[in-house]
Amino acid sequence: MAAVDSFQFLYREISRSCNSYFETLALVGALYTASRALMLLRDCCTLVRVHFLPRIIPCKKLTQRYGDWAVIYGASEPVAKAYTEELARHGISIIFVTQEHTSVRDTAASLSQSYGVETIVVLADFSLDQAASKAIKEAMRGKDIGFVVNCVDESLSSPQSLIEMPEQSLLDLVNKNVAVATLMTRLVLPGMVDRSRGAVVNISSGSCCRPLPGRVTLTALTGYLDHFSRALHLEYSGRGIFVQSLIPFQVRYLISSLKGWFVPKPDVYARHAISTLGVSNRTTGYWPHTLQYGLMRCIPEWIWVLGSRVLISSS
Repeated sequence: MAAVDSFQFLYREISRSCNSYFETLALVGALYTASRALMLLRDCCTLVRVHFLPRIIPCKKLTQRYGDWAVIYGASEPVAKAYTEELARHGISIIFVTQEHTSVRDTAASLSQSYGVETIVVLADFSLDQAASKAIKEAMRGKDIGFVVNCVDESLSSPQSLIEMPEQSLLDLVNKNVAVATLMTRLVLPGMVDRSRGAVVNISSGSCCRPLPGRVTLTALTGYLDHFSRALHLEYSGRGIFVQSLIPFQVRYLISSLKGWFVPKPDVYARHAISTLGVSNRTTGYWPHTLQYGLMRCIPEWIWVLGSRVLISSS
């Protein structure tokens, strides 16, 4: 009986001495819970502000906000092609810059016929160094260039080890997705600065947010476009230039069997992405993709990498 009384007395004394610690831990827990709730509320408000309000509230035409012409590089890619068509639907004339004339010739003719806009196709061989920029400058001369759109090469999405890539193919990919995209922006930017308006849109991939095994080049090159866009926006946003980094996740192509809200068709994605122009300088462009991005941020990187390896090894 004495042992029981001693235990109860000891328990009461320990509880009394630790009571202040319990209250402190409870306060810390409450503060943490409140902070997470505020962050969730902030993310929900951002989702509504970026993806829903611009589609509800009327605003000025794109031609009035930015300009009458757009320079597009990478228009043969499905997402960029759909984005270009959406610009044409808003009355924007298009200058296609391509290294292969046949890849965009039909697209240019179709846009002119469907939307009554002017289209110009510039064949530019960027392996000739500065010689390629002369044709682009000539095509832009005297035009109110309001947009420049660069799109990452979709062939990067196919899993491939770095050591399996031929050296020349690797150099071509870096040149096309890094050097040329940067050069295109450099060519268009001075005119935008003079007019104090314009939009630079770089379409990369959600893969830039987290590393993926077997997709080293995709992660690296899209990461460059993403950081290039963010740095450019920081430097030129005060001069009337809006720079946007679009980081879409999975988009449905003709050969894809994936369906659903989280895998939109390119034209659906483009309509949503255009509505975020001037609202968010870094976005997925499509609200279900933003939900995916938010979920991905909650997963620790080591769990993400482990899960990616298990997924790839089982496929």
